Amino acid sequence: MATLNIKEFLDQDEKKDLLRLLTAGSVDDGKSTLIGRLLFDSKKLYEDQLQALERDSKRVGNAGDHIDYALLLDGLKAEREEGITIDVAYRYFSTNQRKFIIADTPGHEQYTRNMITGGSTANLAIILVDARTGVITQTRRHTFLVSLLGIKHIALAVNKMDLVDFDENVFDAIVAEYKALTDKLGIEDVTCFPLSALDGDNVVEKSERTPWYEGTSLLDFLETVPIHTDRNMTDFRYPVQYVLRPNLDFRGFCGKIASGVVREGDEIMALPSRKKSHVKRIVTYDGDLKEAFCPQCVTLTLEDEIDISRGEMLVHPDNVPEVGRYFETMLVWMDEEPMDRNKHFYLKHNTNTTRATVGEICYQVDVNTMEQRPADGFRLNEIGKVHITTAKPIFFDAYQKNRATGSFILIDPITNNTSAVGMIIGPVDAKENDVERLPELNLPKLGIGKEHYEVIEKAVKDLGRQGLAIEIIKE
Repeated sequence: MATLNIKEFLDQDEKKDLLRLLTAGSVDDGKSTLIGRLLFDSKKLYEDQLQALERDSKRVGNAGDHIDYALLLDGLKAEREEGITIDVAYRYFSTNQRKFIIADTPGHEQYTRNMITGGSTANLAIILVDARTGVITQTRRHTFLVSLLGIKHIALAVNKMDLVDFDENVFDAIVAEYKALTDKLGIEDVTCFPLSALDGDNVVEKSERTPWYEGTSLLDFLETVPIHTDRNMTDFRYPVQYVLRPNLDFRGFCGKIASGVVREGDEIMALPSRKKSHVKRIVTYDGDLKEAFCPQCVTLTLEDEIDISRGEMLVHPDNVPEVGRYFETMLVWMDEEPMDRNKHFYLKHNTNTTRATVGEICYQVDVNTMEQRPADGFRLNEIGKVHITTAKPIFFDAYQKNRATGSFILIDPITNNTSAVGMIIGPVDAKENDVERLPELNLPKLGIGKEHYEVIEKAVKDLGRQGLAIEIIKE
């Protein structure tokens, strides 16, 4: 085998794709232990980490004579004292095939918001089940949250198989029950593994103690699961982050491509103005590109001078997102303060910020039973379907179709806390929202001359950037 010099090695490492994954499961199912074992067996720990792990295992470990691999992730003092995970712990490692970012999320119901945070960018979820207890309420809750977050791949890790003597019938029964649940939630890609995280069976290497299991080890699966098709390459969405004017001869629109592909010469349309132009250049630090795709950060220059600013969006004219002020969404309440229906929140959607109110609450979901029940507000960690009204139109897709343009956060205008996160379902009719229309500025009725229209439109646009939308009537 040929040896690589340092430059070749770094170039090869840079080309590896990145898999973001989360682990979820009930308390003491072995999430942190499993990730620790992955890191340990794949030889991704430094000597000082190994020495600290062995020392801490003897001092505060919960694995008897074994090394307590969970201590690699549970770094908070309270986590080590109680032997549980409280906050989201992120760990990075790489193999010859792929890079990984693992979010170890807590299992308790009161930490639901932590799991939502950890799973918001994940491609794959590892759901742990204790072989002795099988599918329990926590398993159903976490699987519901995974489906809510739009995570397309699930690895069901049936852990502690050593405590049931690696019984194939136990494994098959748990798999059958779990797949009945995922079928109901519409999750198609589920792969199941019989594991012992403490002993390392089927984690990095296939285990001789499960001769009846014909699948791969968990790490082999993580290295090869296809994720390139998860990105939306069909719908071009380019939220403008800022306008770059280094000199009089250059005017470019900077941002990150949220989804889709753009090519030099493509016809594009700016929202909300709906003015059209063509892409003149796709500019990057390393030089111009002929085409770019998500999630690249680029600067676009156009053939025509169009008034575009931060918060607006460039799209293809034949593929336009929903544009409107009214939509229904699944909302996860993240704030310690209960929901105040009379409060005007700031809604941040990509680079666009506007004021927003929560209208009708359709229902609240019991995350343990998935039962829908009526509610008049949400408290911390509660989830439900609501109608949202914004002060100015936003440009969105359904979350299940496009995670980048289907998600948003609500910000408390007083405390600046993130009050809620939302996954948009789709638009609703204005009649379904008991809200006032946008304030109108009828210029002819007010007797304002046409020579003043341009100045007024500019002032109204500046107010719109601050989330205060006003509708101008010129005729």
